[in-house]
Amino acid sequence: MAAAPGPVTPAAIVSAVRAEPTAAVLGDTTVLRMAGEVHDELVGAGPLAPLLADPEVTDVLVNGTRVWVDRGQGLHQVAVPVGTTDDVRRLAQRLAAAAGRRLDDGSPYADARLADGTRLHAVLPPVATGGPYLSLRTFRQRPYTLDELVGRGTVPRPVAPVLDAVVAARLAYLVVGGTGSGKTTLLNTLLGLVPATERIVLVEDAAELQPQHPHVVGLQARTANVEGSGAVGLTDLVRQALRMRPDRLVVGECRGAEVVDLLAALNTGHDGGAGTLHANAPSDVPARLEALGLLGGLPRAALHAQVAAALQVVLQVRRSPGGRVLESVCLLLPEGTDRLVTAVPAWVRGRGLGLAARALGALLREREVPVPPILCTPWPGSAGPE
Repeated sequence: MAAAPGPVTPAAIVSAVRAEPTAAVLGDTTVLRMAGEVHDELVGAGPLAPLLADPEVTDVLVNGTRVWVDRGQGLHQVAVPVGTTDDVRRLAQRLAAAAGRRLDDGSPYADARLADGTRLHAVLPPVATGGPYLSLRTFRQRPYTLDELVGRGTVPRPVAPVLDAVVAARLAYLVVGGTGSGKTTLLNTLLGLVPATERIVLVEDAAELQPQHPHVVGLQARTANVEGSGAVGLTDLVRQALRMRPDRLVVGECRGAEVVDLLAALNTGHDGGAGTLHANAPSDVPARLEALGLLGGLPRAALHAQVAAALQVVLQVRRSPGGRVLESVCLLLPEGTDRLVTAVPAWVRGRGLGLAARALGALLREREVPVPPILCTPWPGSAGPE
């Protein structure tokens, strides 16, 4: 296969095996199994391929020669014959090379996206003190629908119409949470609720979003080459996206100065935008935005004014022992004489409606979207919505 030209496909491997004189003693099932194994060893993820093919697996971690898997309920060690640390090193280098990344002693770590969408991060010794470390985050080929998230317990059934209404009303929202909490999963689902007549433009550091929508275009950041040139950052891509006639501008993950351009875009008629943000709680979102705004040279007062006008909703997700769940729905509201933005709960899991439930219902009515029944019920300390 190394000497033959052309791509290494399972069909090509089967043909090569059948051409061998000893292939006559092999049955079709054996040949197909061998072809799959050889394909995985040559161009796939080798012994990790079955784990990545499991639809329940979200993360595969390799620490030296030990393999850990997350199927939504936390990490568990599994017995996978990955070989020696040298075998793991070669596997990491091959996967990185296939994605166009350099991984060797001179460049001992790499972040790449594999052909099937899986995200790979690899670190080699001596930086990795316990052997080669691989972190693979799998890519779900078909996003969950909102009904499926309800069935999995991620979104409570009474709250699902609220999420649908937020998208229909073109309210700008952020999905926040910790690493691996399900931010991308929820955002993928919500983008699938956007009307088919609208154009979604995605801006991402690493392409992960694949919403079920007929009109989606994506822009992906590019790192510098070995000479240190050719980098394309999210800030540049957000500016390019504004020239592509977006109905919904989506930044996959706000982590730098691009938040300034996103806020500017959402304040100039591009409503209905969305993005994800790393934050432990909704109350941390204003401070996190402040830190990112400073990277773009936006003073605190100006940033809060921009946020108050551009963003309306914060959806918090977290990882629980039973899986990923929607923890709260909040509104970003300016308060006090200095008009600083704070996250005020409209709904909290286990506690019901919050102080901002009435304000969220009012926003939906202003945009002529029916208010979901859960927002029309009384809550403690209130006479109920008007």
